[in-house]
Amino acid sequence: MPTERIHILERLLEERIVLLDGAMGTLLQAHKFSEEDFRGARFKDWPQPLQGDNDMLCLTQPDAVREAHLAYLRAGSDIIETNTFSSTSIGQADYGLEAYVAEMNRASAALAREAADIAEKEDGKPRFVAGAVGPTNRTASISPNVNDPGFRAITFDQLRIAYAEQIDALIEGGVDLILVETIFDTLNAKAALFAVDEVAEKHAIHIRAIISGTISDRSGRILSGQTPEAFWNSLKHVHPLAFGLNCGLGPREMRPYIDELADLIDVPLCVYPNAGLPNAFGQYDQSPEETGELLGAFARAGHANILGGCCGTTPDHIREIARAVDGEAPRAFAHPLRHQHADVA
Repeated sequence: MPTERIHILERLLEERIVLLDGAMGTLLQAHKFSEEDFRGARFKDWPQPLQGDNDMLCLTQPDAVREAHLAYLRAGSDIIETNTFSSTSIGQADYGLEAYVAEMNRASAALAREAADIAEKEDGKPRFVAGAVGPTNRTASISPNVNDPGFRAITFDQLRIAYAEQIDALIEGGVDLILVETIFDTLNAKAALFAVDEVAEKHAIHIRAIISGTISDRSGRILSGQTPEAFWNSLKHVHPLAFGLNCGLGPREMRPYIDELADLIDVPLCVYPNAGLPNAFGQYDQSPEETGELLGAFARAGHANILGGCCGTTPDHIREIARAVDGEAPRAFAHPLRHQHADVA
C-alpha cells in the first residue's frame, strides 16, 4: 500500500473539499443486465440465480464496472469506491459464491485502480481508490428472532474473519484506503476495523480507514440504537482518516446529524447522502442540481471535508456537487492526519 498516495490525500483534505463518487448500483442497473449477462461464459452453468449480484460483475462485465468508475472520475470525483459492498463470504453466500470472494475483491480493486490511473493521466489530478466494505446482511447486536432476543445470526469472530479475507484481497488489488460504510451496527463495524488492523499487521503496513454510518430513519439513530455522538465515541479510538454518514437519508434530512457531528469529531467529516428519499416505487428523484445546492450549503456552513453521493446519485450529481463547492474552504479539524504510523511502508 503506497504511503505517499495517502500523504497526498491527507494534504488535499487540509487544502480543499475532496469529492467521493456516487452510486455504483445506479449505473450498473441502467445496463439492465439479464441473468445471462450476470453469468457470462464463466458462470453459464452456475446452479443458483446470479442476477442482482452487482459485485460479481467485476468478473463477468468488467468493462461496465470500469466505465462507471471513469464516469465518476471525469465528473470530478477524487476518490472512487471499489464495487465490493457485498464482497464478503457472508454476503456472497446468498449466491453460493463464497469461494470467489478473494478473486472478486482483487479484480474489483484492480478495475478501480486502472480507472483512477487513466483519469489521473488525462488531467494530472491525483485519484484515490477506497476499498468498499459494507455491513453484510447480518447484525451482531440484534436478534433476527423477536421470540428469542438473545439469539444472534452471526458472531464477532465470523464477521472479523470474513472482513479480513475481503480487506486482504482489496489491499492485494491495489486500493489506497478502506471505507467501512453504511454501518447500521457498531459491533459489525468494530469487527471490520479489527480486521483492518489484523491485515495491516500481517503485511507490516499502516492502513487508513474512513468510517461511515447510516441513520436508518428520522429517530436520528443507527439501527443498533446509537446516536451520532455515541457512534463517534464508540469508534474514535481508531483515529480514522475521516468519519461521517451515508445512505439512509437525503441531504436535507441528514443535515441536522451532520451539524451535530461537525461540532463533535476532530477528524475530517465525510458525507454522502442518497438523492433524496425514495418515492413510492423505491426510486430516487432528487435532481443533480438540488443535491448540489444542498451539499453546497453544507460546505458554506463549514461542515464538509469529503462529499459524494449514495443511492440514486449519478455522475451528474457529482458534477453539480463539484460546481457547488468549488472554492469553498474545507471544515477545520483538530486531529493531525499525518500521525506516528504514517511512515510505515
